[in-house]
Amino acid sequence: MIEVCLVEDQALVREGIETLLNLTDDIRVTACATDGIEALEILRATKPDVVLLDIRMPRLDGLGVLKVLAQDPSCAAAVIILTTFDDDHSVLEGLRLGARGYLLKDVSFAKLTAAIRTVAAGGTLVSPAVTERLLRGLHTRPVKPSNVQLEDLTPRELEVLRLMSGGFSNAEIASALNLTEGTVKNHVSSILAKLNTRDRVRAILKGIECGLV
Repeated sequence: MIEVCLVEDQALVREGIETLLNLTDDIRVTACATDGIEALEILRATKPDVVLLDIRMPRLDGLGVLKVLAQDPSCAAAVIILTTFDDDHSVLEGLRLGARGYLLKDVSFAKLTAAIRTVAAGGTLVSPAVTERLLRGLHTRPVKPSNVQLEDLTPRELEVLRLMSGGFSNAEIASALNLTEGTVKNHVSSILAKLNTRDRVRAILKGIECGLV
């Protein structure tokens, strides 16, 4: 059973998500919090598998929660940010602080449950709709200086990285590029090593910031 802590200050949204998730066979909302301070207390006490974390909350917001969690290895839950289209900066900062991915608050129930299962299994997720918006915003900013050069990645690795930034899974990338899934996994591992990142989300961010995507 995947245990979920739902951190959301809007009662209607919180109760709706909790009710729906508890209808599944393998996911249970075992704790809820209405602000960041309460969330940290609950996370330390219950240690859920996945946290659905709102960004804008009273007392301590979602980014504040992530900053504390980044310094506290005892709270090692996989965090999914719940966001809206006008939260681009917060999403990027949340990912840098260790969130495994992000979802729009109007996400379908099927995508929400799939996302929870993905991060509970150790994966990461990126919503293509939000990624596209982030890309548009970031490409209007100066590229940060970096020791990563375009030629550091092979042409195939660049293709894989760009498909990763669209939210595609290894299986989908393999199908698109006519490769085996094992080959794609090898390319992803090489990309993470060359970009000096520990997971797909941070590799995508690094690629965007370095102008590779």
